[in-house]
Amino acid sequence: MRSSLREIALLFLKLGTIAFGGPAAHIAMMEDEVVRRRRWLTHEEFLDYLGATNLIPGPNSTELAIHIGHARAGWPGLLVAGACFILPATLIVGAIAWAYVRFGALPAAVGILYGVKPVVIAVVVQALLGLGRAALKTRGLIVLAVVAVIAASVGVNELAILFVAGAVVVAARGLGGTLRSEATGVGGLLAGSLTTQAATTALAAPFGLWPMLTVFLKIGSVLFGSGYVLLAFLRADFVERLHWLTERQLLDAVAVGQVTPGPVFTTATFIGYVLGGAPGAGVATIGIFLPAFVFVALSGMVLPRIRHSPTARAVLDGVNVASLALMAVVTAQLARAAVVDWTTLVCAVIAAVLLFRWKINAAWLVLAGAAIGMVASAR
Repeated sequence: MRSSLREIALLFLKLGTIAFGGPAAHIAMMEDEVVRRRRWLTHEEFLDYLGATNLIPGPNSTELAIHIGHARAGWPGLLVAGACFILPATLIVGAIAWAYVRFGALPAAVGILYGVKPVVIAVVVQALLGLGRAALKTRGLIVLAVVAVIAASVGVNELAILFVAGAVVVAARGLGGTLRSEATGVGGLLAGSLTTQAATTALAAPFGLWPMLTVFLKIGSVLFGSGYVLLAFLRADFVERLHWLTERQLLDAVAVGQVTPGPVFTTATFIGYVLGGAPGAGVATIGIFLPAFVFVALSGMVLPRIRHSPTARAVLDGVNVASLALMAVVTAQLARAAVVDWTTLVCAVIAAVLLFRWKINAAWLVLAGAAIGMVASAR
């Protein structure tokens, strides 16, 4: 167990330090490390955990790390994996927030992301191909994946795509008669989330660590979707309702969360530091990530039962396919922003060749991309 915990800690500290590119890139790097290299999980098990994270609120890549830690080393592994994945980004964002408060602006941007983004594209494509072979087991699931890609491309809500995909597979396998109780449970969960959101929405109050903790606990408990959804929640609470932040401060906070490695939810760390210094950063980080640990712990106890339930298995198969479709759409969007000239195109192609032909560890490629970006920006 000690050896496993050490391995888990070192892996997720590394990933938390070099995992640029958002949840799709984080998931791809985890797949490379825990499925291809370490063989801690099979492709099918990894997909099950990925599908489960898409059905609960919170940061998907962090929740996937927590699931992997639990699968590897039980409850201690759950805590170690999640904490180690979050810690590097928290420290980096905290340091940037200190400079922001001290000097009144964000530190000068560097060209790291210029070289990292095209490498991330190659890493994600490799993961999509590997996971796709495990998930797309029938022609029907392939068709469902194509439809999900089209739906995501035209702007259909991510959560709607996931639930419809699950329902379609259930109906296609003739399991509709047992779907009612599953739908009732999902409805109860969503109703409970909305009740929690309403109960925690209060009148504007003077700043305090406890009120800030309750706000971040609420956001971590009810937020589905991307970083743009996080922006909407933060703006509604901190700018419009509580008036603790200005629009500029909020946009700066979101920008820091986007350009630093690790989970985007460390935006909360920046906001907490701006509002309450180091204690505020710690409280905000705990508040927004704590629900993820709770949800993973609860869903982790249900997953073994899901694997033995035909209805739940069908739902998860559909959700897995939809999850990969969403990941593919995000990758295409990221590629348009990442491959902007010949230099970035060459970086992406070389990274792909090294990944597919020689199985180079993604971490080394990301570091090489960062070095290229720094050199290019210094010209």
